[in-house]
Amino acid sequence: MPMFTHLLVPIDGSELSDRAAAASIELASKLGARITGFVAEPMPPLPTMGTNVQAYTRDAEEHLARTEAHARKVLHEFGEKARAAGVAYDGKFLRTDGVDEAIVKAADEFDCDLIVMVTHGRGAFGELLFGSHTKTVMSRSKRPLLVLH
Repeated sequence: MPMFTHLLVPIDGSELSDRAAAASIELASKLGARITGFVAEPMPPLPTMGTNVQAYTRDAEEHLARTEAHARKVLHEFGEKARAAGVAYDGKFLRTDGVDEAIVKAADEFDCDLIVMVTHGRGAFGELLFGSHTKTVMSRSKRPLLVLH
């Protein structure tokens, strides 16, 4: 059985990602591993035809500030829980519209040997409607993936 030493845990601040954070802290504690929490925040929406440039710029700046504050808050809370459990932790965030690819690249960039994700368990119809980040990461990553349901 491989020994995992560095876990990548993508989170978004939802109740489901809180479960991933808690489970990864427990696992890391048992393995003596460290955790990198990862948040992928969306880019501002593109302007449409007839968009007021000044209003768009203001809205985009507000979006950037709001999403950065959200990412920092979520990562900080995860870090506090990890440190309280004696687990080494680092938090990273990225702006992207390609969440799945960002997770795969982050695991490579930060040299993580296990990705821990949670799935909604929507079933085939739900995945057809909403997609599945977990399935896409699983198909694109060469690294092991622990999926929590």
